Amino acid sequence: MKGIALSDDVKALVRGANFAHLATLMPDGSPQVAPVWVDLEGDRILVCTGENSLKAKNTRRDSRVGMSIVSFDNPYVEAQLRGRVAERWKDADFKIMDRVSRKYTGKEFPMRQNPAERIVLVVEIERQRFTRLPFTHSPA
Repeated sequence: MKGIALSDDVKALVRGANFAHLATLMPDGSPQVAPVWVDLEGDRILVCTGENSLKAKNTRRDSRVGMSIVSFDNPYVEAQLRGRVAERWKDADFKIMDRVSRKYTGKEFPMRQNPAERIVLVVEIERQRFTRLPFTHSPA
């Protein structure tokens, strides 16, 4: 299946400094979930990682992923996404990682060891759901 066009609401969540949770599949089929930074390239979502990370290993074997993104400013604005890792880009020069790190922290990515292992998972989304719930976040 080919990736779909993302809605403007989903794109806004990805463009913001909002945390996503990426679910990949372990060899036994069980889910593995990790919080990740994300960025946007057209209608594809970018996730930077190391080649030896669990998410990289899992998606090398099975490209299917799930992802949720929650607005940092209003956790009742969120997206639920499913898709596949369609490409893996080398990022040894930290070009994409630094861009994403600046979005979230205002600084270049500080962990520069093993640059040859830096990759970008390029996720094509096949299903999307955006929700804005009518709640106010005011924990007790």
